[in-house]
Amino acid sequence: MADPALPCTLLLPTEAGWPALVETLTGLSQRGGVVGLAPTLEMEALREALGEGRREDGGEDVAEAMGGRVGNGGREALPGMADYGPAVVVGSGGSGGGRRWCLQPLDRLEVSAAATGTWLGVLGLDPSAALLVNPLPWHHVSGLMPWLRARQWGAEHAVLAPELLRQPNALAAALPLPRRRPALLSLVPTQLHRLLADPAGVDWLRGFAVIWVGGAPLASAEAERCRREGLRLAPCYGSTETGSMVTALAPDAFLGGVEGCGLPLAHARVRVAADDGAVEVRATSLSPGHLAGGCLCPLAEAGGWWRSGDRGRLAPEGLTVLGRLDGAVHSGGETVFPEQVEAALHRLVLERSLPVEELLVVARLDREWGERLVGLVRLREVRPRGDEASGENLLEALRRLALALPAAQRPADWRLCPELRPNALGKWERARWRAWVGEE
Repeated sequence: MADPALPCTLLLPTEAGWPALVETLTGLSQRGGVVGLAPTLEMEALREALGEGRREDGGEDVAEAMGGRVGNGGREALPGMADYGPAVVVGSGGSGGGRRWCLQPLDRLEVSAAATGTWLGVLGLDPSAALLVNPLPWHHVSGLMPWLRARQWGAEHAVLAPELLRQPNALAAALPLPRRRPALLSLVPTQLHRLLADPAGVDWLRGFAVIWVGGAPLASAEAERCRREGLRLAPCYGSTETGSMVTALAPDAFLGGVEGCGLPLAHARVRVAADDGAVEVRATSLSPGHLAGGCLCPLAEAGGWWRSGDRGRLAPEGLTVLGRLDGAVHSGGETVFPEQVEAALHRLVLERSLPVEELLVVARLDREWGERLVGLVRLREVRPRGDEASGENLLEALRRLALALPAAQRPADWRLCPELRPNALGKWERARWRAWVGEE
């Protein structure tokens, strides 16, 4: 018979909205338990991770409540989950090609929030006076943390509908920024890219004291554009597993030309593995583990270090992320990191003012080279029918530009891909686009 004191599990779908989330998490910190956060379409995968399913009598192990599902179904608590107190289960960003459901105790997320507040204090900013503007989905750590930070600091939190970022002219009226206290913003590079494309978006961004940009590499050409515009970017590095950012670059250092994601925050340490350059993190905000079939699988290895899937470089000014280790391409005896190729191509595209909205390179098998790159492109504007030549001319221009790159880094083929887009967190689901190339 189950212990009634064991924590129940509440699955809260994104569609329940911010009020339900605030009510749930506020109560969670008082009564304990675990809340799983996911869009409705991912609820089945979350249930599988939690080990929940149907009973033999045809019923379900969970009961509906607050627009989600709650209960322990007469089973014992998941191994290890009860040891961590109130917690959430959130999905990783998925840039490596697979969803991972991480347990994040609220007290570890509070440690992360406190470290961010300390970082702001070093910059001379008062966290309690801040307005935190949040356009990110709350079922990911990146969207959950602005609210948790605001609650801990006693600051103001403003939810910004993501679609407003596609309407830069409406931003100033929809969300006026304070003049006498700091406004803080969290973005992914895709959102930043959209705002930079419109003068109204650039003007709005100038009102922020700090603009954290993370979740994916920031193209060097766009970083230079932001410096010219005087935008106070703070490129950062972190993940679902680390409870949001563990490094951040101070805006003044960014404006001064420093590259990378900055130095570790107070609660974290970062190192790079000598053998393959993997970024490794040890932090008091590190998730205790991810869930699979109802079991909690530890993340940390010996000494409490977690090995990420990212390749990086450390310098006195901080961490630079070079690309995904699992995304490395082996072409003609050379190891190629697609993210670095994309950054070089973006720079060339901006220099030539080509109408490219999105650009991605993926690999396909090649008998001679082992693997060759394929470039995918989405145009910035919709072309009228019958004007296919303009698209072909663009692809030819890209082929010529790519000649400036080493042979292994030049895409062997270029394709127009009207549906090319990153996911909601600005991450490229590369396995999906590799499959798209294979279907063409």
